[in-house]
Amino acid sequence: MRIGTYVAIYFLIWWIVLFAVLPWGVRNQEELGEVVPGSDPGAPGIHRLWGKLGWTTVCATAVFAALYFAYTRGLIPIDFLARISTPPR
Repeated sequence: MRIGTYVAIYFLIWWIVLFAVLPWGVRNQEELGEVVPGSDPGAPGIHRLWGKLGWTTVCATAVFAALYFAYTRGLIPIDFLARISTPPR
């Protein structure tokens, strides 16, 4: 595969992992006791977005490395990928 394919696959994995990481450690305003007037009490009190982006990168890199290792070692054959990516007959 070309490098562009690897970048695209990594981006997709990163994006999916981001949505898995976003709820980690979230405490809403009501739990913190600091509800801003006019806002929803269930809104996050502290976002910590940079930390979540870092964890997303770490987790996505680990997932990508595992899939890359499995692909390059032939643990995931091309025939299997073609079979699961086509619609059922």
